[in-house]
Amino acid sequence: MSLWEYANPKKFMQTSQAVLPAIWSLTALSMVVGLVWGFFLTPEAENFGSTVKIIYLHVPAAMMAINAWVMMLVASLIWLIRRHHVSALAARAAAPVGLTMTVIALVTGAIWGEPMWGTYWAWDPRLTSFLILFLFYLGYIALWEAIENPDAAADLTSVLCIVGSVFALLSRYAVNFWNQGLHQGATLSMDKKENIANVFWFPLLVCIGAFMLLFVALVLERTQTEIRARRIKALIARERMA
Repeated sequence: MSLWEYANPKKFMQTSQAVLPAIWSLTALSMVVGLVWGFFLTPEAENFGSTVKIIYLHVPAAMMAINAWVMMLVASLIWLIRRHHVSALAARAAAPVGLTMTVIALVTGAIWGEPMWGTYWAWDPRLTSFLILFLFYLGYIALWEAIENPDAAADLTSVLCIVGSVFALLSRYAVNFWNQGLHQGATLSMDKKENIANVFWFPLLVCIGAFMLLFVALVLERTQTEIRARRIKALIARERMA
């Protein structure tokens, strides 16, 4: 059995429909456990108070905003190299989900920033690169909608995705590239001195897992919708030619 079998729309639809109920169940369970644990069963943090609890939304959303673009990049490269339509449609399906995650990260970051930094926004390297990533998401979605030919749209959006990947990487590693800026270093780190305390770390890991599952579930659902929409357009075009 080859992984490329799932590039077949029929095979993809059958497999995704079979696994989606389990994924949605795990998503709901982990989301409830993670958020209840994080918001209600963890103490206030020294110097941060209860505002620290916004990390249970901000950090997972920010991670998925970046990882969504990485997933789109991989799917776009598969389209450009192997011309599998499911990969192009999966990239298109992931874009609105990634955009939503980016908005959540920007809004929760602003809510965190006002009491911590005294401002909702600063032209910090990471914040600025994240804002640019948000604009790339908008441009990617708009480009798909603007081009009628689906293959041409997939080609151009794939190129845009490759270019936008630079800012996805900057969003992740901007703090490492530049020392200046208000944004703190990584919340999760292999260095125990930099990593957050276990009392916050464990529920955060659950929330990150929940957001990952949510992303997978939404992308599978939206890819199914894109495949059905493509089939409907093909049937309408065939009827018009008949």
